Amino acid sequence: MGIGDVFWLLFMLSAVQPVLQQKMLEASRLRVLSRFERKRRSRAIALVHRQETMSFLGFPIVRYIDINDSEAILRAIKLTEPDVPIDLIVHTPGGLVLAAGQIAHALRRHRAKVTVFVPHYAMSGGTLLALAADEIVMDPNAVLGPVDPQLGQQPAASVLTVLEHKKPEHIDDQTLILADVSRKAIVQVHRTVQELLSERMSAEQASALAEKLSTGVWTHDYPITSEEGKSLGLPISTEVPQEVYDFMRLFPQPTRTRPAVEYVPARYGTREGRRLSQRQP
Repeated sequence: MGIGDVFWLLFMLSAVQPVLQQKMLEASRLRVLSRFERKRRSRAIALVHRQETMSFLGFPIVRYIDINDSEAILRAIKLTEPDVPIDLIVHTPGGLVLAAGQIAHALRRHRAKVTVFVPHYAMSGGTLLALAADEIVMDPNAVLGPVDPQLGQQPAASVLTVLEHKKPEHIDDQTLILADVSRKAIVQVHRTVQELLSERMSAEQASALAEKLSTGVWTHDYPITSEEGKSLGLPISTEVPQEVYDFMRLFPQPTRTRPAVEYVPARYGTREGRRLSQRQP
């Protein structure tokens, strides 16, 4: 075998290796989900938007809740018998209101218990999904977020403040149009949240919470902790099963020359953790 053949073989291996690694990760995720389903006797669905290196060129891809996600989850719900519980693992910065709303309403209509697990964060549209659940199981350090609509990079609630501080004749047509759309978007999201909450709290409580979550009371990235969520009346617990963490570990971040976070991967306070820490120089 000549040098050229060796070079070509190495090139082919380097091109195929990321694909094989990705397939192995996908198989590992399915095994964890299957184990989780057997343990809880439920249908397990995962909605995870985490940066991954998908191609051999190494470009990271970042995703959000979109129509493809809603179609896939709606198919999974349809394949689930009405009396089978649904466990949804959510890890997302948010996404399209249309897609998140479709998923949320489908979860709300499911007859058996729906549990949403939040191991790290479920912001914006992810919170909308959590509001549709009978129970929200969060890591003690995980967060939810407000669901106020965003128009491009502009919070709809902030666009409306322009009308309060300027006379109409001093506002350009484009801003007036955005303000009109913003008002409609807030009303629509408020109604959706109120509908999702109406079965577990009074109409007055549901309307008040929908007002707080959808009208820009907080910034869009405001972290709602499990403690604050409970105080708002949400059915939150913090007993996240180990399988959820095992599943999330199978979404590695893009390879860097030096990792930004480093630690000894052992549970300290155990015999193994003490042994490993004692071996450190």
